[in-house]
Amino acid sequence: MPKEESKIKLRDAISIGIGGMVGGGIFAVLGLAVSLAKGGTPVAFLFAGILALITSYSYVKLSKTYPDRGGTVKFINKGFGISIFSGAINNLLWVSYIIMLSLYASAFGSYAPNLLEITAHKTLDFHIYASGIIILATVINYYSITIVGKIESYAVIIKLVILISFIFIGAYGLIGNPNISQLAISQWESPIKLFAGGMVIFVAYEGFELIANAAPDIINPEKNIPRAYYYSVIFVILLYIIIAFVTVGSLPFSKIATAQDYVLAEAAEPMLGKIGFSIITVAALISTFSAINASLYGGSRVNFEIAQDDELPHNFLSQLWNQPIGLLITAIATLILVNILDLESISTAGSVGFLLIFGIVNLAGYRRAKETGSKKSIPLVGFILCLIATATLLQQQYTSNILGVIISLSIIIFCFLVEWIYKKTEKNNPRK
Repeated sequence: MPKEESKIKLRDAISIGIGGMVGGGIFAVLGLAVSLAKGGTPVAFLFAGILALITSYSYVKLSKTYPDRGGTVKFINKGFGISIFSGAINNLLWVSYIIMLSLYASAFGSYAPNLLEITAHKTLDFHIYASGIIILATVINYYSITIVGKIESYAVIIKLVILISFIFIGAYGLIGNPNISQLAISQWESPIKLFAGGMVIFVAYEGFELIANAAPDIINPEKNIPRAYYYSVIFVILLYIIIAFVTVGSLPFSKIATAQDYVLAEAAEPMLGKIGFSIITVAALISTFSAINASLYGGSRVNFEIAQDDELPHNFLSQLWNQPIGLLITAIATLILVNILDLESISTAGSVGFLLIFGIVNLAGYRRAKETGSKKSIPLVGFILCLIATATLLQQQYTSNILGVIISLSIIIFCFLVEWIYKKTEKNNPRK
């Protein structure tokens, strides 16, 4: 048992949830959300948030019953046993971490050139910054995990202060702004498109699952685990809705489309000028950098946990420079993805991955309802909604971004194929 002073207090657990969600996600996908949902962007964020909140119920019950630093990996194994299915879904979780890292690095690469151009070509600057930040974060992870934790704790405070300031100043700036008419219902996309738009940006909510990894160390878990999940998810839902409201009401759709990859900074400019643009850009860089740092460590731990549970070769338990070999593999895979995929394809693949994973966690919650004391209807509804959301997202993206759909389905098939080959090989060549 950890000593009392080393255990996690409620505010720290909430901070883990908020920090995991308000990472690079909102900076990366806000422009994409507006392009898909138009004036209904706040509603799209609400749809995605409701699904995250329903799923958090399953996480609460599973975290209280099976507190384990393996988090989601352990919940899936508890729900389905050690099998090809559970192994494939856990592998998908690791790959989804890599996709999220690519999303954060993409956001960093989009915002950074607005502060300092390295070359005369913005695309080249994007690749330099996106690759450079992954390499820097990898070096820091190898140097000291303690530094990773300190960066994340300070970054949570800085980004929340800046985003909340943006909300208050932005709300004041809406007075008399003609663009506020863009929020009218007549400017919304159809309900199906709003829902699909919310699912494309679902990646902005996935970070609450990090609370599960901290569950064994949370003080007074019976009370504080539910509070940590629900408070952090509800806070982030409200934060995202208000940010979306202020952004859509501040800028014309044409300007949002032009500045899609760094729209939050663009939205600050009408109220605060170049200073506001620069402040939000700095917030985006801090947020995405801290998210990359934390997710690199989290991804390597997921990989390690999967190998420990015999769902990946035990070679992944090896260490390189005192860190799991998965850290280096995660970093290299992220470098490749961020340099070959566009933002929408990355976001689609990440959302499909986490929607499927959260659907399976909800199903695990349903199957273990007797042990966890859950109301079976809630995880069942969560499972069904995740499946509907995944199907809706794939159908919508098929018409506008078929590459994202192909990539998403290929990743899922690849995860199952790898697990099947591994289990078959292991069966034919059992370890002595």
